[in-house]
Amino acid sequence: MNPAKGPTPDFGIRPGEQAVALPASPDAGVYFIGRIHTPWTERKDCPKNARESDAVCTVEVEARYAPALKEVETCSHLVLLYWMDKAPRNLVLQTPSHYATQRGTFSLRSPARPNPIALSVVKLLGVDGNKLSVVGLDCLDGTPLLDIKPYFASTDSVPDAVVGWHKRKDERDRSGGLRLRTRSSPRKRGSKEA
Repeated sequence: MNPAKGPTPDFGIRPGEQAVALPASPDAGVYFIGRIHTPWTERKDCPKNARESDAVCTVEVEARYAPALKEVETCSHLVLLYWMDKAPRNLVLQTPSHYATQRGTFSLRSPARPNPIALSVVKLLGVDGNKLSVVGLDCLDGTPLLDIKPYFASTDSVPDAVVGWHKRKDERDRSGGLRLRTRSSPRKRGSKEA
């Protein structure tokens, strides 16, 4: 997509959304290291969240980067960063159809963003040369791949992370507000949570 053109017909602008003019030129460049092959060819068919799918997908790394896959088969899970090349890049306010409330782009995981970088933690099923079989993706077939990193459950997982506007029932206190506990305000030893 040409960034100057804004949203593609597949995305469009919903009522309540706001687009901005983008800078004349990018600040940096990236190298696509491969392509992701999935069963989905239209946005409407993609899962809303990578965890919703058990489809086996193929990550095909360009031959020049194949040596970088050494030892990758020792990982049970990987972090994939990919470029949502069909998404608009000029939306700052969005009204996702499944939330129906206006949100700022940086409070959403929508593919529509100034730099349409997506992230998924995938389960690695197998490696065949420069091709990885994985589960846990939500992107269109042919999506450009930016990077592959090992996923470390010990350091990458944050089980108590929350998004304030996306309140879960078990995170509300008696007044209906959201309970937040941060490292700077740990629970006192021996205290009980409400």
